Amino acid sequence: MKITKIKKTETKNLFQRCRTYFLTGIAVTAPIGITIYVSIIFINFIDRNVKDLVPVAYNPDTYLPFNIPGTGLIVAILSLIIIGFFTASFFGKFFVRLGEKVINRLPVFRSIYNALKQVFQTVLGASSKAFREVVLIEYPRKGIWAVAFITAETSGEIGIKLKSNFVNVFLPTTPNPTSGFLLMVPAKDLIKLNMNIEQGMKLVISGGIITPEIKNKLKKKMSKATIRQKVN
Repeated sequence: MKITKIKKTETKNLFQRCRTYFLTGIAVTAPIGITIYVSIIFINFIDRNVKDLVPVAYNPDTYLPFNIPGTGLIVAILSLIIIGFFTASFFGKFFVRLGEKVINRLPVFRSIYNALKQVFQTVLGASSKAFREVVLIEYPRKGIWAVAFITAETSGEIGIKLKSNFVNVFLPTTPNPTSGFLLMVPAKDLIKLNMNIEQGMKLVISGGIITPEIKNKLKKKMSKATIRQKVN
């Protein structure tokens, strides 16, 4: 009987180890595999749509018996660099202003273009940051806290109406941070965090699974504060 129990225990332990190794293998290979798969889909999508725009004389597929993956992506990147270079020049700025004047006369297209332009300038602008700081706000009720991002100080008509020090805060949803809520919160009610924007985003997207590591200096401060609380 004892031998049978020992064998059953060993079999159970072996099964548990195999299960642990299997899940560990998934945890390691799944992110890599999905990243490669999504990258291949993205490159193929760009290739299909960009290669058709390349003249036959300059298309590598005309001269080579095989397809070179990523050619369309390279062409797209070079095209964007050329467009950016041209736009930065005097004539480029002139044509951009001319095009914007035409678009601003079209009611529907004007609204879409101006909204998209403002978003891209905010996100991609070298001199500005979409999010300034990571903070905690008491939401949706007292005693419950949420991670949010300061976007700007509340100004304009809203700032005048509120008459005190408010800030615009973006509260993202999990796991899709592209949607969320715009809140005007008193600056005194915010708890500023030491983590950077990227770490804050990882925390939100992962649903709290990925928690940023605390820096050594902050660890020392927190440990000292804990000791003081225990003493008191």
